[in-house]
Amino acid sequence: MLRVNGIEVNVTVTGDGPAVLLLHGFPHTGRLWIEVVPQLATHYRVITPDLRGLGATARPEDGYDAGTLAADAEALLDALGEPAAAVVGIDAGAPPAFLLAMRHPERVRRLVLMESLLGRLPGAEDFLAGGPPWWFGFHAVPDLAETVLIGHEAEYVDWFLDAGTRGRGVPREIRDHFVAAYTGREALRGAFAHYRAMPVSARQIADAVAGGRLTVPTMAIGAHPVGDTLARQLRPFADDLVAHVVEDCGHIIPLDRPDVLAPLLKAFLDLDLAGASRLSS
Repeated sequence: MLRVNGIEVNVTVTGDGPAVLLLHGFPHTGRLWIEVVPQLATHYRVITPDLRGLGATARPEDGYDAGTLAADAEALLDALGEPAAAVVGIDAGAPPAFLLAMRHPERVRRLVLMESLLGRLPGAEDFLAGGPPWWFGFHAVPDLAETVLIGHEAEYVDWFLDAGTRGRGVPREIRDHFVAAYTGREALRGAFAHYRAMPVSARQIADAVAGGRLTVPTMAIGAHPVGDTLARQLRPFADDLVAHVVEDCGHIIPLDRPDVLAPLLKAFLDLDLAGASRLSS
């Protein structure tokens, strides 16, 4: 547990080398990355926090907008003595990763964004043609989802884990951990606070794009259902963008297809190691 940006953050640090910060989404914790971390930790110092309000991290009343979450990430790097890191974000972890790179590019060596939308930026019109996913509205109404779901958290989390792996599911130990992390009114409130802050996050993202370009080398990774939507949002203002869509993969890429994701991440992150090696030789 580290005191970061005014809250207690639960974080796991594995391996040695250049820092890699992994930011999870909903309904996950830092253990989302359990299949990927060992493959990265052979060459990197891998940092996997629970986001504000989620897992074992504190659940303050506010601060769930992407800008504050980006400040949490920056303060976490400070607390760990890391001047910069490669930053990877999926789902709710992608907007703060993006804002950190836009606001403080000197802190982000490389950026990976997965299975998320960036506010209301152009490029997502096809994906949103039928409206946003149903749970966005459900989670956004204050106190409603908490009241409805008390006593049924396991069934609700299971639905997302099943849908996010196209029916394949996740290991029982990880499933039970996620269920425990999202059980109880306060745990649910911390989770849904991220959705209730989305209008603020969307404005922050729009302001960042209006004021500059994404200069950090970036990789967008999609699967089902987001596909190439995120890459289409990024392409107009990203200086250095590569994109991949993982076939036969659900939303929860790190648990559904770690066999594909880990090599993609390693190849992209290792470009920094290769560059550093050339400079030192």
